[in-house]
Order: sequence, then C-alpha cells, then structure tokens
Amino acid sequence: MRNIHLLNDDWIFTYFNESTTKVNIPHTWNNIDGQDGGDDYRRGTCVYEKDFLSPEYSENQCVYLEFAGVNASAKVILNDNEIMTHDGGYSTFRCDITDYLKKQNHLTVYVDNSVNDKVYPQKADFTFYGGIYRDVRLIVLNKQHFCMDYFGGSGLAVSATPDGKDADVWVRAWHNADKATVNIKIFDDLGVEIASSTGDDTHIKIYDVHLWQGIENPYLYTCEAELTVDGIVTDKVKTNFGVRSYYVDAQKGFFLNGKPYVLRGVCRHQDRKGLGNALSPEHHEQDIDMIREVGANTIRLAHYQHDQYFYDLCDKYGFVVWAEIPYISEHMPNGRDNTISQMKELIIQNYNHASICFWGLSNEITISTKDKKDMLDNHHALNDLVHEMDPGRPTTLACYAVCGPFNKVAHISDVVSWNLYLGWYTPFLWLNDLWVDFFHFVYPNRALGYSEYGCEAMTNLHSSHPRRGDQTEEYQCVYHEYLLRFFEKRPFMWATHLWNMFDFAADARNQGGEPGMNHKGLVTFDREIKKDSFYLYKAYWSTEPFVHICGRRYVDRTEKITKVKVYSNCDEVTLYANGEKIAEQKGKKVFNFKVAISPQTEIKAVAGDCTDTINICKVDKPNPDYKLKKDGGKGENWV
Repeated sequence: MRNIHLLNDDWIFTYFNESTTKVNIPHTWNNIDGQDGGDDYRRGTCVYEKDFLSPEYSENQCVYLEFAGVNASAKVILNDNEIMTHDGGYSTFRCDITDYLKKQNHLTVYVDNSVNDKVYPQKADFTFYGGIYRDVRLIVLNKQHFCMDYFGGSGLAVSATPDGKDADVWVRAWHNADKATVNIKIFDDLGVEIASSTGDDTHIKIYDVHLWQGIENPYLYTCEAELTVDGIVTDKVKTNFGVRSYYVDAQKGFFLNGKPYVLRGVCRHQDRKGLGNALSPEHHEQDIDMIREVGANTIRLAHYQHDQYFYDLCDKYGFVVWAEIPYISEHMPNGRDNTISQMKELIIQNYNHASICFWGLSNEITISTKDKKDMLDNHHALNDLVHEMDPGRPTTLACYAVCGPFNKVAHISDVVSWNLYLGWYTPFLWLNDLWVDFFHFVYPNRALGYSEYGCEAMTNLHSSHPRRGDQTEEYQCVYHEYLLRFFEKRPFMWATHLWNMFDFAADARNQGGEPGMNHKGLVTFDREIKKDSFYLYKAYWSTEPFVHICGRRYVDRTEKITKVKVYSNCDEVTLYANGEKIAEQKGKKVFNFKVAISPQTEIKAVAGDCTDTINICKVDKPNPDYKLKKDGGKGENWV
C-alpha cells in the first residue's frame, strides 16, 4: 500500500562553510571531535544537500518526506521552498511534499546543534552530536490515509489490558478520509488472524491470551488497520503490541502481570566510537545482545528518544523500558514549549511499544536551575500532559544527587529515582545505606529507585590496592560488588539502573587520560572490551553458566602472593596455577583466592563445565602504565 524510498546515499555536506564532501546518511559531523574533548568540538549550523528524482506516483497519491532523527534543529528546503522546520534532535518528523515536487529535485537541510535557550538539551554530561544521523525516507501513499501529520505518529494506537484469561484490546485509528471504513485485525505471533472488528475507535476481545512476560516470554501480537473508501483499500498500517499489566508497590517493588518482578538493569546511550549517533541496525543489535548477555531485564534509555528499531528490539526481547525526553540539567523558561512538544512526540511515536512502562519527565533538572517556581510548574504541566495522553503508564524522573529527599521536584511524578554516586563522587559506600533507608523511612509510601549509580574504570589502569578515584577496573569491581549486595537487601526499590552499560562521549570531560569521555560503562566505547564488572553483573543476573577471572589486563604484578578474583554464577570454583590445583571454593557470585606467582603464571578457573584462563607475571617494579597520570589536573578524576 505504501512505497518507501530511502534517501540515504550521496548527500553533499558542507561543514561550517569551510569544506564540502560527499556523505551517506546516517551521518554526524561530531563523530570524532565530539569524542576527544579537544578545542575542535564544533556546534553550529551545517548544510546537507541532495538531488533526487521524483518517485512515481498517481493523481490519487501523495508523497511525504520523513526524517527519523536530525540533531538538533532542522530547516528543510525543497526546490527553493521552505517546507518544514523541527526543533528536537531525537524524534521523527515529516511533511507532505507533493505540491513541491518536480521531476528533478534539490533538497537542502540546514542542521543546527548550536547553543540556544529554547531547544533541549543544552547542558548535560554527554556530547550533543550534530547531523542527519537516522534514515531519510520518501513515502508514497494514497491521499486518503492514516494520519501522517500529528507529531510523527503512525495514526494507530493500541492499548491491551488483561481480563482474566482473556484480554481487552482498545484500538484507535486516525485518518483523513470521509465516509471511510476502518477494519481492524489481530494476529498472533505466527501470523494467524485471531480477532477482528470494524471502526476507528473499537474494542476487541482476545481469548486465552498470551501475556507479555518480560524477558521470560515477550509474546507479541500484531494489530493491522485497513482503511477502505468506496470499497477500495487506500491505506494499511500495522503495529506490534503486548498484553501485560504492571504496577509499583512502594514496599515490595515492581509487579508484572500480578507477580513480583525485580527490575535490575542498565542505562544506555546510543553513541559509539568513530560513529557518534550515526548507528546501523547491526549496531543496535550488538548493543541489545550485550545487555541480554549481562542478564538485565530493564533499560533506562537515556536521555532522549532512541531509535524506533531499538524500542522494537526491547519489545522483542522483553525489556522493561524507561523512556524519557532530554529535559536535563537546566530549566530554560524559553524551552517550556519544547519540553511539551518533545514529550508529545515521545508518547505518540512510542505509545504501542509493550516494553515501555514508564515515561521520564526530566533528569537532574535541579543541577543548575535558577527559576525554581517556573521549573516546578513546567513539571506539573508535563506530568498532567502524560496522564492525559497515556493514563495507563506511570511517570518518573531522575533526581540530582544533591537534590534532597524533601525537594518538591522529587514528589511530582508517580514514582521517583535518584542519580546517586555515593562511594565515587563522595567517600564511603555505606552512605548509600543511610540515604536510601532514610528516604524510605520518611516516605514509606513513595516508590524509590536508583536511576543512576556507577564509577569510572579505564581498562589500562590497575591496582592491587584499589581506592576511590583511581579509575582502575579493580575499584569499579569493589564499588559494584557493594551496590549489588546493597540492592539485594532492599526489595522495596522499584528499579535500579546502572550508569552506564557502555562508555560514551562527554565532550566537557577530561579525565582518565582519555578526554571527551565518560568511562562508567561496563563495556568500552568501541564495544571491544567487556570490563571485569560486566561479569560481576552477569554473575548476579544471568542464568547462563560461566566463569570469569578478573584482572586479565593487570598482567604485571609486584607482590609474591597476589589476589585473584573470580566471578561466576556457579556454586563452586576450582583455581589452578600453572596446572597445579590451588583451592576449591564454594560460594556465591564472587570468589577470592590468594596465589603465589612466578615470572610467568597461568591462572585457570573451573566451574562445572566452564573454564577461563589468564596469564600474569611477577615483576620487580610496578608498571607505570597502570597508574593514572598526573597532568596538572587535566587527567584528574571528578571526585
């Protein structure tokens, strides 16, 4: 019914009026300079141009131009006609261009990620890439079609609610046709039609329903809407959806389909080394595969709307998702309208995703906000908007670490989480216990979670005596071991989201010997190295048997007797050194051994059918490459 033509290839890109080159979409001009923290990081306006032939279409058809993501503001000109503008770097927008098309067409897009006071984000701990970094499409369809012009949505919304062994499915469709009929069909996961109805606002019953059960069984149905005018089908759209119920109990945590379902997971940024935000489907698949491997069951998709394909993957694999807008770090009075429009786009474009269970209002908004009254008023407006648009999903927000328990912003959303780095940016890991237990005591009926926690780790930095601030892999392990034990004792926490699954670019940072980066990930920016802490989480969360010896990059050691740490989800680990059995240890998740080492020592761990091996060396002097360099403050930690 619809013909889609990608316009991704052969664009002419002009970089700040300085140089011109040919590029393909997806593309960003900050894929390098946004990742090195140097003075060459550029924000401003660049230009993309493309010549293309008009697609074939008939008199009863129209053509839409669609952008899936342009960061951050776009002005689109087709054949010398300004056809649309858009403010917001992470959502889909489109326009009917039929009246502007010629046989030969010239398309110009001015892309602006410069500093301003009206488009979010403007202040945050991540790089604001510029560019057309998601697909560009031409969509040819009948002039009588499902809605294409409302905040980038599909014109189809599906709400599914369990009803005993059955389910009630409420389907709403929007279109521009007069005297049209909308036929709705429901298909199971094998593509078999199981229910149908007629109407653009209708309820359908699914008997003996299969519930969407998170990562255990993420069962998806398909809803198809068909638009018929005078007996002719003019348009067709479809969407996947899941049937599930859930709620949050302030004392017992998250419940999915009436059963306790402990939410433990990660946050994710969408960039990677050398590419910035310009990712392919294969990159998204690799990311979700690693998150699946670590055993998480929830993802906070920070701090903006992510690619539709990634939400689809979350639906498919059963992740409970927190989706949010980039209302972050600073309230801008001139940006209120932009928070509203970005929230509308987020909800309308993502309403049907079974994985999305929470809408995030803001992140660390009190960090530098001056007009607190206006900020609070804007939060209430956003909270009311979400409840009006989608009363079935609760709201949440992420509070800044020094935003105290009594701060008004922490009591607006339905549930709340905190970004706390106690034990990293402040001394003493046990402050986590004091802080959370105090909040829970004062507000026992307020659902509380952790939206961020974590610490930096460079894969080239190591120590046998790790301490806060040294950025070693070893301290990251110490930190996360404490936090995982801490969470186990507090089942009332509705969700915990580790910051971050992957290292990511943060242009304002200069630390750890690698400027322009935040190194709190469990996996490196290029996705090549899974840090030791990755396997700690795998030991706690994954059911796939494995064993992992920590310290494989800590090769040179000066001590005669060294500590060897092993992570495993097996109950027993046996350790060998140069083929000789050292010890056999029963335990849970973390196994600690002491081993006498020689100039060349092979360490082998065995747990059930799983094995792992590393090689370490006894040396006379410490390897200077393992220690964080002092360079007049430029390489110091943020502690």
